[in-house]
Amino acid sequence: MHAIREEYGDYRFLVHNHYTGEETQVTVDPDKHGLFNDKSLFEKLPHACPFFRHRPGSDKAMCIVHQTRPEICRDYTCWRLLILDHSGRRAGRIRNIRTLCSDDSHLTNVWASCIETIDEPDDPKWEDEMIRILRRAGYSVRR
Repeated sequence: MHAIREEYGDYRFLVHNHYTGEETQVTVDPDKHGLFNDKSLFEKLPHACPFFRHRPGSDKAMCIVHQTRPEICRDYTCWRLLILDHSGRRAGRIRNIRTLCSDDSHLTNVWASCIETIDEPDDPKWEDEMIRILRRAGYSVRR
């Protein structure tokens, strides 16, 4: 969703939102400067937000620009994938590794019956299969 457009130094960045065209200056939270240089998360999640990091020694994740995050992040919270229904409206979001957030009953049923049962430990392969299933069910997915 966001791409770093410019680096201003001192942990300040101009980010570009691919969907809305908005540009927002963000600053890495002072207590998270040490996390910024750890890019290991992107080996498993290459499309993740550039400001998404795991807490060291934990599976918990966080936004390292939380205090200055763009408005869209404040409105929608962090998500890894956006799921749209046949009319282009948001039907759900995938948060963290494999968590669905949705009020769409059809999507929730597809998730429970077809996606939660996918036994694929490799996350990119799991994601590709999940997207294929959702597309067959009439949804589109944005990374």
